[in-house]
Amino acid sequence: MKAIIPSSTVVARARAPLRLGLGGGGTDVSPYCDQYGGEVLNVTIDKYAYATVCAAEHGTVRLTAADSGRVWQGVAEPVLQRQQGLDLHVGVYNRVVRDFMGGQPLAVDVITHSEAPPGSGLGSSSTMVVALLQAFCEYLSLPLGEYDIASLAHDIERVDLGMAGGKQDQYAATFGGMNFMEFYADRVIVNPLRMKAELKAELESSVVLFYTGVSRESAAIIAEQTDHIRRRDSAPLEAMHRVKAEARAMKEAVLTGNLEAFAQSMRTGWEEKKKLARSISNAAIDEVYDAAMAAGALAGKVSGAGGGGFMMFVAELSRRPEVMRCLQRFNGQVFTCNFTERGAHSWRKN
Repeated sequence: MKAIIPSSTVVARARAPLRLGLGGGGTDVSPYCDQYGGEVLNVTIDKYAYATVCAAEHGTVRLTAADSGRVWQGVAEPVLQRQQGLDLHVGVYNRVVRDFMGGQPLAVDVITHSEAPPGSGLGSSSTMVVALLQAFCEYLSLPLGEYDIASLAHDIERVDLGMAGGKQDQYAATFGGMNFMEFYADRVIVNPLRMKAELKAELESSVVLFYTGVSRESAAIIAEQTDHIRRRDSAPLEAMHRVKAEARAMKEAVLTGNLEAFAQSMRTGWEEKKKLARSISNAAIDEVYDAAMAAGALAGKVSGAGGGGFMMFVAELSRRPEVMRCLQRFNGQVFTCNFTERGAHSWRKN
Protein backbone atom coordinates (compact mmCIF):
# COMPACT_ATOMS: atom_id res chain seq x y z
CA MET A 1 0.00 0.00 0.00
CA LYS A 2 1.69 3.18 -1.20
CA ALA A 3 1.12 6.56 0.37
CA ILE A 4 0.33 9.61 -1.76
CA ILE A 5 2.08 12.78 -0.60
CA PRO A 6 -0.43 15.64 -0.85
CA SER A 7 0.23 19.23 -1.79
CA SER A 8 1.62 21.52 0.89
CA THR A 9 -1.76 23.23 1.27
CA VAL A 10 -3.66 20.14 2.43
CA VAL A 11 -4.72 20.01 6.07
CA ALA A 12 -6.06 16.61 7.19
CA ARG A 13 -8.22 16.43 10.29
CA ALA A 14 -9.79 13.51 12.15
CA ARG A 15 -11.76 12.84 15.26
CA ALA A 16 -12.59 9.63 17.13
CA PRO A 17 -15.19 9.18 19.89
CA LEU A 18 -14.41 8.18 23.45
CA ARG A 19 -16.26 5.24 24.93
CA LEU A 20 -18.04 4.02 28.03
CA GLY A 21 -17.16 0.49 29.07
CA LEU A 22 -20.53 -0.97 30.05
CA GLY A 23 -19.60 -4.56 30.80
CA GLY A 24 -16.88 -7.17 30.36
CA GLY A 25 -13.94 -4.79 30.79
CA GLY A 26 -10.73 -6.66 31.51
CA THR A 27 -11.70 -9.75 29.54
CA ASP A 28 -10.21 -8.06 26.43
CA VAL A 29 -6.72 -8.11 28.01
CA SER A 30 -4.19 -10.84 27.18
CA PRO A 31 -3.66 -13.55 28.30
CA TYR A 32 -7.30 -13.95 29.40
CA CYS A 33 -8.83 -13.25 25.98
CA ASP A 34 -6.24 -15.47 24.27
CA GLN A 35 -7.02 -18.45 26.51
CA TYR A 36 -10.73 -18.07 27.26
CA GLY A 37 -12.07 -15.47 24.82
CA GLY A 38 -13.13 -12.02 25.94
CA GLU A 39 -16.56 -10.39 25.62
CA VAL A 40 -17.18 -6.66 26.11
CA LEU A 41 -20.12 -4.31 25.71
CA ASN A 42 -19.32 -0.64 25.15
CA VAL A 43 -20.78 2.48 23.59
CA THR A 44 -19.18 5.62 22.20
CA ILE A 45 -20.20 9.05 23.46
CA ASP A 46 -20.11 12.63 22.21
CA LYS A 47 -16.65 13.40 23.57
CA TYR A 48 -13.76 13.16 21.12
CA ALA A 49 -10.05 13.01 20.47
CA TYR A 50 -8.92 15.24 17.58
CA ALA A 51 -5.86 15.14 15.33
CA THR A 52 -4.57 17.39 12.54
CA VAL A 53 -1.77 16.54 10.08
CA CYS A 54 -0.35 19.03 7.59
CA ALA A 55 2.97 19.86 5.92
CA ALA A 56 5.75 21.25 8.09
CA GLU A 57 8.76 23.32 7.15
CA HIS A 58 11.11 21.41 4.86
CA GLY A 59 12.82 18.55 6.65
CA THR A 60 11.23 19.06 10.06
CA VAL A 61 8.62 17.40 12.27
CA ARG A 62 6.56 19.30 14.80
CA LEU A 63 4.45 17.43 17.36
CA THR A 64 1.94 19.25 19.58
CA ALA A 65 -0.41 18.04 22.29
CA ALA A 66 -2.49 21.20 22.53
CA ASP A 67 -4.40 20.23 25.67
CA SER A 68 -1.25 19.60 27.73
CA GLY A 69 0.91 22.24 26.05
CA ARG A 70 3.60 19.72 25.05
CA VAL A 71 5.48 20.68 21.87
CA TRP A 72 8.52 19.09 20.20
CA GLN A 73 10.19 20.04 16.93
CA GLY A 74 13.13 18.38 15.26
CA VAL A 75 14.60 16.92 12.09
CA ALA A 76 12.34 14.55 10.15
CA GLU A 77 13.93 11.12 10.49
CA PRO A 78 12.75 7.58 9.71
CA VAL A 79 12.53 6.84 13.44
CA LEU A 80 11.83 9.53 16.02
CA GLN A 81 12.90 9.08 19.62
CA ARG A 82 10.15 9.02 22.24
CA GLN A 83 9.28 12.40 23.70
CA GLN A 84 7.69 12.88 27.12
CA GLY A 85 3.98 13.54 26.77
CA LEU A 86 4.14 12.86 23.01
CA ASP A 87 4.66 9.09 22.98
CA LEU A 88 1.47 8.45 21.01
CA HIS A 89 2.41 10.99 18.33
CA VAL A 90 5.87 9.44 17.96
CA GLY A 91 4.51 5.90 17.88
CA VAL A 92 2.03 6.65 15.11
CA TYR A 93 4.56 8.66 13.08
CA ASN A 94 7.18 5.89 13.28
CA ARG A 95 4.75 3.16 12.24
CA VAL A 96 3.29 5.20 9.35
CA VAL A 97 6.79 5.98 8.03
CA ARG A 98 7.85 2.35 8.36
CA ASP A 99 4.75 0.68 6.91
CA PHE A 100 3.55 3.17 4.31
CA MET A 101 6.49 5.41 3.40
CA GLY A 102 9.16 2.74 2.96
CA GLY A 103 11.24 4.43 5.65
CA GLN A 104 11.16 7.83 3.95
CA PRO A 105 10.69 10.48 6.66
CA LEU A 106 7.71 12.82 6.58
CA ALA A 107 7.96 16.56 7.15
CA VAL A 108 4.68 17.03 9.00
CA ASP A 109 3.05 19.16 11.65
CA VAL A 110 0.89 16.99 13.96
CA ILE A 111 -1.50 18.62 16.44
CA THR A 112 -3.87 16.85 18.84
CA HIS A 113 -6.26 17.53 21.67
CA SER A 114 -8.77 15.45 23.63
CA GLU A 115 -11.99 16.22 25.45
CA ALA A 116 -10.98 13.83 28.25
CA PRO A 117 -7.70 13.66 30.17
CA PRO A 118 -5.32 10.68 30.03
CA GLY A 119 -6.27 8.11 32.66
CA SER A 120 -9.94 9.05 32.44
CA GLY A 121 -11.14 5.48 31.93
CA LEU A 122 -12.85 6.51 28.68
CA GLY A 123 -10.16 4.98 26.48
CA SER A 124 -8.60 8.38 25.81
CA SER A 125 -5.07 7.19 24.91
CA SER A 126 -6.25 4.52 22.48
CA THR A 127 -8.82 6.89 21.01
CA MET A 128 -6.05 9.42 20.37
CA VAL A 129 -3.99 6.78 18.53
CA VAL A 130 -7.03 6.01 16.34
CA ALA A 131 -7.58 9.72 15.63
CA LEU A 132 -3.91 10.14 14.71
CA LEU A 133 -4.00 7.15 12.37
CA GLN A 134 -7.24 8.36 10.78
CA ALA A 135 -5.68 11.78 10.16
CA PHE A 136 -2.59 10.22 8.57
CA CYS A 137 -4.82 8.00 6.40
CA GLU A 138 -6.61 11.13 5.18
CA TYR A 139 -3.37 13.03 4.64
CA LEU A 140 -1.65 10.20 2.72
CA SER A 141 -4.80 8.76 1.05
CA LEU A 142 -4.35 5.36 2.71
CA PRO A 143 -7.39 3.12 2.09
CA LEU A 144 -7.47 1.39 5.48
CA GLY A 145 -10.73 -0.11 6.74
CA GLU A 146 -12.05 -0.12 10.30
CA TYR A 147 -10.49 -3.44 11.30
CA ASP A 148 -7.16 -2.35 9.76
CA ILE A 149 -7.04 0.91 11.72
CA ALA A 150 -8.14 -0.66 15.01
CA SER A 151 -5.63 -3.52 14.72
CA LEU A 152 -2.81 -1.15 13.78
CA ALA A 153 -3.69 1.20 16.64
CA HIS A 154 -3.58 -1.73 19.06
CA ASP A 155 -0.17 -2.83 17.78
CA ILE A 156 1.27 0.68 18.04
CA GLU A 157 0.10 1.16 21.60
CA ARG A 158 0.60 -2.32 23.02
CA VAL A 159 3.56 -3.64 20.99
CA ASP A 160 5.55 -0.67 19.67
CA LEU A 161 5.11 1.53 22.75
CA GLY A 162 4.73 -1.28 25.29
CA MET A 163 1.71 0.30 26.99
CA ALA A 164 -0.38 -2.06 29.09
CA GLY A 165 -4.05 -2.50 28.25
CA GLY A 166 -6.66 -4.41 26.33
CA LYS A 167 -8.14 -4.28 22.86
CA GLN A 168 -11.62 -2.83 23.21
CA ASP A 169 -10.71 0.87 23.15
CA GLN A 170 -9.17 0.90 19.68
CA TYR A 171 -12.13 -0.96 18.15
CA ALA A 172 -14.73 1.17 19.96
CA ALA A 173 -13.13 4.40 18.74
CA THR A 174 -12.80 3.13 15.19
CA PHE A 175 -16.25 1.59 14.74
CA GLY A 176 -18.38 3.83 16.99
CA GLY A 177 -21.85 3.05 18.32
CA MET A 178 -22.88 0.38 20.80
CA ASN A 179 -21.04 -2.85 20.14
CA PHE A 180 -20.72 -6.30 21.65
CA MET A 181 -17.12 -7.30 20.97
CA GLU A 182 -15.51 -10.72 21.04
CA PHE A 183 -11.75 -11.05 21.51
CA TYR A 184 -9.69 -14.13 20.70
CA ALA A 185 -6.01 -14.85 20.26
CA ASP A 186 -6.21 -14.57 16.48
CA ARG A 187 -9.21 -12.34 15.75
CA VAL A 188 -11.64 -9.70 16.97
CA ILE A 189 -15.34 -9.68 16.09
CA VAL A 190 -17.34 -6.44 16.40
CA ASN A 191 -21.10 -6.97 16.62
CA PRO A 192 -23.07 -3.69 16.33
CA LEU A 193 -26.22 -3.69 18.45
CA ARG A 194 -29.32 -2.15 16.97
CA MET A 195 -31.13 -0.45 19.83
CA LYS A 196 -34.71 0.61 19.54
CA ALA A 197 -34.94 4.39 19.43
CA GLU A 198 -36.92 4.54 22.66
CA LEU A 199 -34.35 2.38 24.51
CA LYS A 200 -31.48 4.51 23.23
CA ALA A 201 -33.28 7.63 24.47
CA GLU A 202 -34.01 5.97 27.82
CA LEU A 203 -30.40 4.85 28.33
CA GLU A 204 -28.95 8.21 27.30
CA SER A 205 -31.35 9.93 29.66
CA SER A 206 -30.32 7.68 32.54
CA VAL A 207 -26.52 8.05 32.34
CA VAL A 208 -24.61 10.30 34.74
CA LEU A 209 -20.82 10.64 34.50
CA PHE A 210 -18.70 11.70 37.45
CA TYR A 211 -15.05 12.61 36.94
CA THR A 212 -13.27 11.89 40.19
CA GLY A 213 -10.48 14.33 39.39
CA VAL A 214 -8.00 11.50 39.85
CA SER A 215 -6.19 10.47 36.67
CA ARG A 216 -5.20 6.89 37.35
CA GLU A 217 -2.38 4.79 35.94
CA SER A 218 -3.99 1.58 34.72
CA ALA A 219 -0.73 -0.34 34.18
CA ALA A 220 -0.45 -1.54 37.79
CA ILE A 221 -4.07 -2.70 37.88
CA ILE A 222 -3.72 -4.53 34.57
CA ALA A 223 -0.43 -6.09 35.69
CA GLU A 224 -2.10 -7.51 38.80
CA GLN A 225 -5.02 -8.89 36.78
CA THR A 226 -2.63 -10.42 34.25
CA ASP A 227 -0.55 -12.01 36.98
CA HIS A 228 -3.66 -13.66 38.47
CA ILE A 229 -4.61 -15.12 35.08
CA ARG A 230 -1.11 -16.40 34.35
CA ARG A 231 -0.99 -18.12 37.75
CA ARG A 232 -4.56 -19.36 37.25
CA ASP A 233 -5.58 -18.03 40.67
CA SER A 234 -9.02 -19.51 41.10
CA ALA A 235 -10.92 -16.64 42.76
CA PRO A 236 -9.86 -13.82 40.36
CA LEU A 237 -10.20 -16.15 37.37
CA GLU A 238 -13.75 -17.13 38.32
CA ALA A 239 -14.55 -13.46 38.89
CA MET A 240 -13.28 -12.69 35.37
CA HIS A 241 -15.53 -15.42 33.95
CA ARG A 242 -18.50 -13.84 35.75
CA VAL A 243 -17.56 -10.36 34.47
CA LYS A 244 -17.72 -11.80 30.95
CA ALA A 245 -21.05 -13.53 31.64
CA GLU A 246 -22.56 -10.24 32.82
CA ALA A 247 -21.45 -8.52 29.60
CA ARG A 248 -23.38 -11.17 27.70
CA ALA A 249 -26.41 -10.71 29.95
CA MET A 250 -26.20 -6.95 29.47
CA LYS A 251 -26.20 -7.41 25.70
CA GLU A 252 -29.40 -9.47 25.96
CA ALA A 253 -30.95 -6.76 28.14
CA VAL A 254 -30.17 -4.15 25.47
CA LEU A 255 -31.62 -6.28 22.69
CA THR A 256 -34.82 -6.92 24.64
CA GLY A 257 -35.12 -3.36 25.94
CA ASN A 258 -34.98 -4.40 29.62
CA LEU A 259 -33.41 -1.49 31.55
CA GLU A 260 -33.86 -3.22 34.92
CA ALA A 261 -31.90 -6.26 33.73
CA PHE A 262 -29.27 -3.92 32.24
CA ALA A 263 -28.80 -2.22 35.61
CA GLN A 264 -28.70 -5.55 37.44
CA SER A 265 -25.93 -6.80 35.16
CA MET A 266 -23.96 -3.59 35.70
CA ARG A 267 -24.27 -3.93 39.49
CA THR A 268 -23.18 -7.56 39.44
CA GLY A 269 -20.38 -6.90 36.96
CA TRP A 270 -18.96 -4.11 39.15
CA GLU A 271 -18.99 -6.31 42.25
CA GLU A 272 -17.15 -9.05 40.36
CA LYS A 273 -14.70 -6.63 38.74
CA LYS A 274 -13.57 -5.37 42.14
CA LYS A 275 -12.31 -8.89 42.86
CA LEU A 276 -9.84 -8.78 39.96
CA ALA A 277 -7.30 -6.41 41.58
CA ARG A 278 -7.02 -4.64 44.94
CA SER A 279 -6.77 -1.09 43.55
CA ILE A 280 -9.76 -1.22 41.19
CA SER A 281 -11.79 0.49 43.90
CA ASN A 282 -10.84 2.44 47.01
CA ALA A 283 -12.47 4.25 49.92
CA ALA A 284 -13.12 7.42 47.90
CA ILE A 285 -14.71 5.53 45.01
CA ASP A 286 -16.82 3.43 47.40
CA GLU A 287 -18.05 6.57 49.16
CA VAL A 288 -19.16 8.17 45.87
CA TYR A 289 -20.76 4.92 44.72
CA ASP A 290 -22.70 4.41 47.96
CA ALA A 291 -23.92 8.02 48.00
CA ALA A 292 -25.14 7.84 44.39
CA MET A 293 -26.95 4.56 45.02
CA ALA A 294 -28.59 6.02 48.13
CA ALA A 295 -29.70 9.02 46.04
CA GLY A 296 -31.52 6.77 43.60
CA ALA A 297 -29.01 5.40 41.09
CA LEU A 298 -29.89 1.96 39.76
CA ALA A 299 -26.27 0.93 39.15
CA GLY A 300 -22.79 2.32 38.83
CA LYS A 301 -19.19 1.43 38.09
CA VAL A 302 -15.81 2.87 37.23
CA SER A 303 -15.30 3.15 33.47
CA GLY A 304 -12.00 1.59 32.45
CA ALA A 305 -9.46 -0.33 34.47
CA GLY A 306 -10.45 1.30 37.76
CA GLY A 307 -8.75 3.26 40.50
CA GLY A 308 -10.06 6.66 39.41
CA GLY A 309 -11.00 8.53 36.25
CA PHE A 310 -14.68 8.58 35.29
CA MET A 311 -17.42 6.78 37.15
CA MET A 312 -20.73 6.17 35.45
CA PHE A 313 -24.17 5.68 36.92
CA VAL A 314 -27.59 4.89 35.51
CA ALA A 315 -30.73 6.26 37.14
CA GLU A 316 -34.38 6.67 36.25
CA LEU A 317 -34.84 10.02 34.51
CA SER A 318 -36.97 11.33 37.38
CA ARG A 319 -34.19 10.50 39.86
CA ARG A 320 -31.25 11.66 37.75
CA PRO A 321 -31.30 15.28 39.01
CA GLU A 322 -31.14 14.02 42.60
CA VAL A 323 -28.20 11.74 41.76
CA MET A 324 -26.42 14.63 40.05
CA ARG A 325 -26.96 16.92 43.04
CA CYS A 326 -25.57 14.23 45.31
CA LEU A 327 -22.44 13.83 43.18
CA GLN A 328 -21.86 17.59 43.08
CA ARG A 329 -21.13 17.46 46.81
CA PHE A 330 -17.94 15.54 46.08
CA ASN A 331 -14.68 16.92 44.74
CA GLY A 332 -15.22 16.16 41.07
CA GLN A 333 -17.22 17.08 37.97
CA VAL A 334 -20.64 15.85 36.89
CA PHE A 335 -21.56 15.33 33.22
CA THR A 336 -24.29 13.92 31.04
CA CYS A 337 -23.62 12.58 27.55
CA ASN A 338 -25.22 11.32 24.36
CA PHE A 339 -24.34 8.14 22.50
CA THR A 340 -22.80 8.38 19.05
CA GLU A 341 -23.28 6.11 16.06
CA ARG A 342 -20.29 7.20 14.01
CA GLY A 343 -16.76 6.07 14.71
CA ALA A 344 -13.48 7.65 13.66
CA HIS A 345 -13.72 9.83 10.57
CA SER A 346 -11.63 12.39 8.75
CA TRP A 347 -11.85 15.31 6.36
CA ARG A 348 -9.65 17.83 4.54
CA LYS A 349 -9.38 21.56 5.00
CA ASN A 350 -7.69 22.98 1.91
